[in-house]
Amino acid sequence: EPQPAVIPPCPLPGKICDVVRSEPPRSCCGMAVAGFRTAKYQLPEWHRRNAGVYYKAFSAGEQAERGRAEAEQLMKHAAASAQRAQNYSKGTLSQRLEDLDFWRTELQKEIMELDAETNMLAAQKLRLERALDATEVPYAVVIDNLECRERRQPPDLVIDEVERQLLKESELIRDIQDLLKRIIIQATTQIRSNRIQKENCELDWSDKVETFHIDDKCVSYCSDSTNVQSHPSSVKFEENASTPKSWAQFSHDNISRAEQEKLASVQLRSLINNIIHDASEDLRMQRAATNEAFDTHCRELDEAKFRLEKHLEQILKDIGEEEANIVNLKKAIRDKEAYLKVAQTRLYDRSFRPNVELCRDEPQFRLVSEVEELTVFLEALKRKLMESEQNLKNLEETRMKLEKEIAVKANSIFIDRQKCMSNRVRYPVDLEVASYK
Repeated sequence: EPQPAVIPPCPLPGKICDVVRSEPPRSCCGMAVAGFRTAKYQLPEWHRRNAGVYYKAFSAGEQAERGRAEAEQLMKHAAASAQRAQNYSKGTLSQRLEDLDFWRTELQKEIMELDAETNMLAAQKLRLERALDATEVPYAVVIDNLECRERRQPPDLVIDEVERQLLKESELIRDIQDLLKRIIIQATTQIRSNRIQKENCELDWSDKVETFHIDDKCVSYCSDSTNVQSHPSSVKFEENASTPKSWAQFSHDNISRAEQEKLASVQLRSLINNIIHDASEDLRMQRAATNEAFDTHCRELDEAKFRLEKHLEQILKDIGEEEANIVNLKKAIRDKEAYLKVAQTRLYDRSFRPNVELCRDEPQFRLVSEVEELTVFLEALKRKLMESEQNLKNLEETRMKLEKEIAVKANSIFIDRQKCMSNRVRYPVDLEVASYK
């Protein structure tokens, strides 16, 4: 700052006279003028008083001149200082505007990115909900398959590979549904956190926009402005005012928290994509395994039914042959009984021969041997007839069992192929694709 001009000192005028107050005044008037003497000054006093007045006037003029010079210098210094202070304040306000614009831009960018990320996460949440809805169809299909297979008849009512795969499939679908529900809750919580942080950033952004307008208006003020007024009370600092460090830290913390929420949201979206893809792949593989088990079991049922039908065909043929055999046996028995009756009648008639004619001759021995031989054959034929009838009965029972088994196999094939496999056509091909629909 310029130093004030220094006025060089000038010597004061010297004393004109010096009166010794101890000497009595000399008067030529004597006692007659004593009364006039008391009200008047002496000439040295008059000169001395005039010199004092001159000195005071000269001192006052010199002091006034020095004061004017100092005032002029002070006015110049004050004007320069005020201009410098105003320019400096304007510069600090301009710098503050740059800082405000920087943080405002950063906050606005963060708000837009966080809003876009929230919208994408909401879309992923919608995908989760659609995927969860899409799992209801395969779960209903699996439960319907299990209920249909409960209507199988013994001995086909077994825990086979198809049932194990269906139970595994139902458990997998329930696990996927539980996982999707947990991820939906997590996504809802993350969306809420994103929106809360977005609201905090928006509040900070709106405060900075308002502050930017205020400081921008302050920058436009100058000494010639007509809309400036005196506000003496505005000099004091507010107790709740922040510091530049805490002010910048506040916005930095808001942006940092927004970045953290955005990163968490991005990671959650990636996790959702992986979960939907993995769930879709697991369902597809399990669906293929269950269908393969159905195909294999249906082929086994077809083969078993075919074999049973072949056995039934053979049994029916055996039954026909056995019935013919029984008829032949019965005819043979009747024929042998006729021969036996002839032989017995001959023996009976020969028993009436008189006296010595009742002889054990060769015909007699031959007839007895014939009766015994026919009796043996008849007993053998009757036993064989009983065996044939029992065999026929066994064949009939076997036929009924085979027919029942064929009916059971046909029922199992109908349940697995017509009921279960036809219903599995409703099974969604891809859960990941279904999540977009």
